[in-house]
Amino acid sequence: MKIAVYPGSFDPVTLGHLDIAERAAKIFDKLIIAVMVNPHKNPLFTVEERTELIREAVRHIPNIEVDSFPGLLVHYLQAKGAQVIVKGLRAVSDFESELAMASINWKMYPAAETFFMPTNFKYSYISSSLVKEIARHGGPIEEFVPLHVEKAVRAAYESLRNK
Repeated sequence: MKIAVYPGSFDPVTLGHLDIAERAAKIFDKLIIAVMVNPHKNPLFTVEERTELIREAVRHIPNIEVDSFPGLLVHYLQAKGAQVIVKGLRAVSDFESELAMASINWKMYPAAETFFMPTNFKYSYISSSLVKEIARHGGPIEEFVPLHVEKAVRAAYESLRNK
């Protein structure tokens, strides 16, 4: 069984992320979308909230599991018995940093390969950071995220404004 892990912060999950996940799920027997725990970032959503938002978005795909992990990706891969890391690429600039990361991961865990998947051109300009920036200023984000994520983003910023 080929198990792949699609890691990321997914804060919030976008249609671009979901496009990569749906396409990768067609290639691998099992795809684990793994929300990374990064104590150095100040995310809009908790790890649990991000995990649940993703779960709701992919519940129609039976071979996708959603999980989270702290620490090194290679340790998570080993614990899950995964052989592949799935990474979406939006632009050439993504490739440069992702290639360096893939090289380090391969050096630490040669049993796993990194599978680079180009983002569908319809979503190549979408990033979680841009979605949050637009939403923070009250702009429209419905073209970039699923409806339940849009509602959650709006509610999160409303809550921050009311503090």
